[in-house]
Amino acid sequence: MATKSTERIKMLTIMAMLTALAVVADMFLRVKVPPFLTYEPKDVVITIGAFIYHPLAGLAISLVVCLVEMVTISDTGIIGFLMNFLSSAMFVGVASVIYYRKKTILRAVIGLLSGSAAMIAAMLLWNYIMTPIFMGAPREVVVQMMVPLLLPFNAIKAGLNAALVLLLYKPLVTALRKSKLIPVRESHDSGNKRLNTAIVAIVSALAVATMILELLIFAKIL
Repeated sequence: MATKSTERIKMLTIMAMLTALAVVADMFLRVKVPPFLTYEPKDVVITIGAFIYHPLAGLAISLVVCLVEMVTISDTGIIGFLMNFLSSAMFVGVASVIYYRKKTILRAVIGLLSGSAAMIAAMLLWNYIMTPIFMGAPREVVVQMMVPLLLPFNAIKAGLNAALVLLLYKPLVTALRKSKLIPVRESHDSGNKRLNTAIVAIVSALAVATMILELLIFAKIL
């Protein structure tokens, strides 16, 4: 029987591999969408990592990947880093929190749909706030882009990422189990109940705050 130390080493190895794959996807599978948007499938890899292990693992991978992007290929600096991390954190965090509590295909679908909705709302909000800063464009211009550009782009991005996760997760997990790199049955550590609850609370608070601010913006209260 594998010791806890061995299992931890295996987990860190797989997480490192997934982080490297996410960085490769981020750097080399990028599709630019005028005038300033970019699609890359890094969230697919990050979500698979979160589904295999834990929502916190997904957030950790996301943080590392976004930091690497900021210091290598990004030209938007800390603002771009914050927006990229928030986008990934909302999609990966919401999806994996829902899936992790009960790992079924239905929960995966619900989680991915919920993560997509949270990510779309977050990106509309933060584009409204941040895009005028790094583009130097009036906020009214950004508002005019929301429905014809930002909303469909983020919806397509989230939908494509969700579909790829559903397509790739099972075959990858099966291959890792056959290679004995992850347990045949993924266990839930009861000792981490407080951590799990904290993550749920943080992700839920971010999602609720985002939705409230979104409503305020569209109601022209801000």
